[in-house]
Amino acid sequence: MDSKKASEKSHSLLALFTISGLIVVVDQLSKFVSNSNLTEHVPVAVIPGFDLLLAYNRGAAFSFLNDAGGWQRWLLTGISIVVSIFLTGWLIKLPKTQRLLGFSLALILGGAVGNLIDRMLAGYVIDFISLYFMDYRFATFNIADAAITIGAGLMILDIFLDYRQTNGRNGAT
Repeated sequence: MDSKKASEKSHSLLALFTISGLIVVVDQLSKFVSNSNLTEHVPVAVIPGFDLLLAYNRGAAFSFLNDAGGWQRWLLTGISIVVSIFLTGWLIKLPKTQRLLGFSLALILGGAVGNLIDRMLAGYVIDFISLYFMDYRFATFNIADAAITIGAGLMILDIFLDYRQTNGRNGAT
């Protein structure tokens, strides 16, 4: 890799890691504000369909393993560390031309690190965003969870776009 390509690669990597870092900062600040100003399990109405609702999730997505007795903290922390290292390595090796995939990985990495910090410091993840429709309340989540979800959605979109582009070049329909 010549010096111009190396410089371009490091510049795009800097942008992607900056995105991840911003997600971590916004996530941690929003959790701090929520934890300081909300009471656990007491919803604060924002607009119809959206409440702020403080919850401590000791488990994984949708509170899976929430009541497992404590061992899940270390399992989920270990998984988060491994995933974060894997995503960092993937971002470093990713060709600069794969912008959508790079952006999706940056979102997922920022979200993973945001929740990892909670798990390591407190033993649980702070959730505070609650969406509902009538009597149905969706799982309570946070900025990190939203970044992971959006990143995963963009990754799926990237797969479909890449598939269409690859098949279009090969003459397939």
